[in-house]
Amino acid sequence: MSNISHTPARGDVLAHVSGNLRRFRHAAGMSQIALADASGVSRRMIIAVEAGDANISLSSLDKLAVAMSVSFVDLVKDPARQSLTDINEVTWRGKGPESKGVFLGTAPAGHETQMWVWSLESGDRYEAEPDPQGWHEMLFVMEGVLTLTLSGAEQDYPAGTFAIYDSAQPYSYANHRQETLRFVRNVVS
Repeated sequence: MSNISHTPARGDVLAHVSGNLRRFRHAAGMSQIALADASGVSRRMIIAVEAGDANISLSSLDKLAVAMSVSFVDLVKDPARQSLTDINEVTWRGKGPESKGVFLGTAPAGHETQMWVWSLESGDRYEAEPDPQGWHEMLFVMEGVLTLTLSGAEQDYPAGTFAIYDSAQPYSYANHRQETLRFVRNVVS
């Protein structure tokens, strides 16, 4: 089974990744095969992403960025924008039109800090792969009830509550309620 999900109707998702990936790969002097070997991301996936024919997981983007010595932000942001505090890019979409992750911006930290706004429609879910050691997430629920699963253990977080956790473990976000869920997600490394 392929891990490439074709998303032709969602051109806003990771809109700049195709060109950025190709540009940074060429700048690093890497072939698609060399990048696949260095990152652990399949050559087939790299080809599809560079062609704009696939959506790639956020953790796979991290792996590609590390292999090319660039940041996740470099891969997803509009190259015409200079500011890292105003990225404002849709980088994940769920099944419903209101289910999305919007990467707002980043600030310096030990390595990197990111701020996102997420929304999940009723029944939608985001499954994340574990981040590298040293990464953490801080979530603040604005509307609805977030079901956060950490290493198989589920916990609900209603509006006005927050969670802080080590994201170097399997985790997911889900909305099991009828109303749309909205929360702020900060990623820190």
